[in-house]
Amino acid sequence: MIRVVLPAHLRTLAGVAESEICIDAPGDASIDSLIGALELRFPQLLDTIRDRTTGRRRPFVRYFACSRDLSHDDARDTLPHAVIAGDEPFLIVGAMAGG
Repeated sequence: MIRVVLPAHLRTLAGVAESEICIDAPGDASIDSLIGALELRFPQLLDTIRDRTTGRRRPFVRYFACSRDLSHDDARDTLPHAVIAGDEPFLIVGAMAGG
């Protein structure tokens, strides 16, 4: 099981009270398949974390795990072993912007 931490606004949209939810580990252990499993379990999250057409991460959404930013395209392919093992959570974070 992969532990996923959602920001408050996505927890509200998904209808979950817990900050951390567990998702069955996807077969290929990629970030894309994890987000797909999350969207399958919580269809109300479709098109909120990533664009439904292109599959690209939304601009103000970031992925973190094991003290690393996994948001960049070159990191989309694999999840860290500690996340797959359930030792570390996968965090979906709403980025902040402003001026």
